[in-house]
Amino acid sequence: MRIAIIGAGCSGLVAIKYLVEAGLKDIVCYEKSDQIGGNWVYTATSSHSSICRTTHTISSKSMSQFSDFPMPDDYPDYPSHQQILAYFQAYTRHFQLEEYIRFNVTVQHVEKIENERWRLSLSDGTLSEYDYLVIANGHLEIPRHPDWKDNFSGKYLHAHNYKTNQGIENQRVLVVGAGNSGCDCAVEASRDVACVDMSLRSPQYIIPKLIMGKPTDTFAASLQWLPQSIQNWLQKISLRIQIGHYRDYGLPEPDFSPTQAHPTINSEIFNKIRHGKIRPRPGIQAISGQTVHFNNGSSQEYDVIIAATGYKISFPFFEANFIDWEDAAHISLYLRIFHPDHPSLFFIGLIQPQGCLWTLAETQSQLVGQLLSGKIQLPSDWRKQASCEGMYWTKQFITRPRHSLEVHYYSYLKLLRQNIKSKLST
Repeated sequence: MRIAIIGAGCSGLVAIKYLVEAGLKDIVCYEKSDQIGGNWVYTATSSHSSICRTTHTISSKSMSQFSDFPMPDDYPDYPSHQQILAYFQAYTRHFQLEEYIRFNVTVQHVEKIENERWRLSLSDGTLSEYDYLVIANGHLEIPRHPDWKDNFSGKYLHAHNYKTNQGIENQRVLVVGAGNSGCDCAVEASRDVACVDMSLRSPQYIIPKLIMGKPTDTFAASLQWLPQSIQNWLQKISLRIQIGHYRDYGLPEPDFSPTQAHPTINSEIFNKIRHGKIRPRPGIQAISGQTVHFNNGSSQEYDVIIAATGYKISFPFFEANFIDWEDAAHISLYLRIFHPDHPSLFFIGLIQPQGCLWTLAETQSQLVGQLLSGKIQLPSDWRKQASCEGMYWTKQFITRPRHSLEVHYYSYLKLLRQNIKSKLST
């Protein structure tokens, strides 16, 4: 049984670890760069990584560590990108994962061949065939650009390419989007530029990193024993006590529950707004030259636009007509892992959780390892369930492109664990 893994970021690393732990040894993980870490490898220039110089986690240390490899005691509640990369490097050394990784090798093309097998064309000019293929290349690499991008005559950046304020000091900046990337960009830019405006097309829950003295995700974890309606009410009450009304900051008030959209976790944005360093603006109606016209009839000239407008789901190694989810409203995968048309293909980390991604990828990998080692089996109707599951997750969240991969952290984790435990006990 030969297994290929594409990507040695956090998802690829846990895939290696749990496949090896399940007794599977003929594994090759292809990594196009010269080191592990994926998106957490910071570079000052444009690269595959989307983090900027000051990025910290938005999930807390206690909720982001692997089940059998705790983070160092001296790590803060919200580690920096340097600390997270060091943690992944230590994880790789501890479990001796590097022997399975081929660095500086890009998977250029993947073709499905007979008997549900896979042929990989590699950047070193070789071909290699495998019985199973694990996709762990992430989903934060190919920017989704707005339609008006080419109408702006000033400097345009996608958040993916925003690293530092070098080159935009003392300029007028508009950040488009108030998700986690948008708020991070606006806060960081406000330290050095002349002014920062932030355009919001729709309401957004922006939540402080600490609630009642606890990291936000640990506070949410403490409520899991309550019915969802009670959780939502308590979350709204705690937000009201801590920050007041969103309209007090010039932000639109959400008319949906906190769990119906991916939250933005950021504490600094509120202080920056109230100190006049960041000014919220409505959605964009049109752009002409360097003038941006907003939906409320106002307009403003800017030197720089930073578009925090999300990413496309992309698999550049597949033919476009093989799997194309760039504009998909929902993704039909059983347990967000198994493709109904390709039973030897697995996706690890192709999720957008309301919590830490790599702890869920860890459990996904454990499930795949148990399956391939013959300890568990998928249910007979798993293909049918894949379609139903895609529709189910779509209905849990308001309709936005960013929610095609969204899952509720705890209910999804429980579902994965149930599939492992129930099969192992039979």
